[in-house]
Amino acid sequence: MNIRSGILVVWCLVVAAGTVSAFDHTHAAFAEVLDAYVQDGLVDYRGLQEQPETLRRYLRDVAMVSPEAFRSWDENRQIAFLVNLYNAQTLDLIIRHYPLPTIRDIGSIFTGPWGQRVVNLFGRITTLDTLEHKILRVNYQRPGIHFALVCAAMGCPPLRGEPYVGDRLDEQFRDQGKQFLAESSKNRLDAENGILYLSPIFKWFREDFEKQSGSVLAFIGEYLPMEQRKMLETESFRIRYTDYDWSLNDIPRTR
Repeated sequence: MNIRSGILVVWCLVVAAGTVSAFDHTHAAFAEVLDAYVQDGLVDYRGLQEQPETLRRYLRDVAMVSPEAFRSWDENRQIAFLVNLYNAQTLDLIIRHYPLPTIRDIGSIFTGPWGQRVVNLFGRITTLDTLEHKILRVNYQRPGIHFALVCAAMGCPPLRGEPYVGDRLDEQFRDQGKQFLAESSKNRLDAENGILYLSPIFKWFREDFEKQSGSVLAFIGEYLPMEQRKMLETESFRIRYTDYDWSLNDIPRTR
């Protein structure tokens, strides 16, 4: 190799490294997708299926990020990156199988949708299960994550119409929690009968909420109106879990 060729190779490596490290933390491409296809927490899967280019460009950009670059970011940027990847990859998984009534129709009895090896992260192909349970839940003690991850079901928290960004992550998580707990079909306080109805999410991930606040009730109290918060603190309520709606969070079509 002559000197000129060597310089060219080094220059290409520097450019490539700079490209990987200069990840767009505004997640602009994903923002474009969410703005175009998400309305009131529901998704226009048919429209997205017809024009998936921006979504897949975003997923390619995410796949280019190296572990070294990722570790150089602060915690909020790391969480935003991983949550957006989860939600973006879920959208892509759905449109690859659309139309379908529920995400649970993807895969088999042995390997459901969350066990599909579809997530391209740090040079390896992994699963949504791994991303949620072995990376996000293990490495970050932030139960607000459960308000942000959306599994394409009506029972999930609503899909936000904007990507998560490190600079506003705490604000976004708090707003998500308030929105989710305000959905009476999933969470509601029946003061007259002394019953607190909660989404099964609070049962499935109880230990995450307890680690943060000591109890599920203490955790959700932070997201409720003051009047309801005081009732939880001063009165005794039984907890009952609402039914989880697994139907697809698809925008209804009118003929």
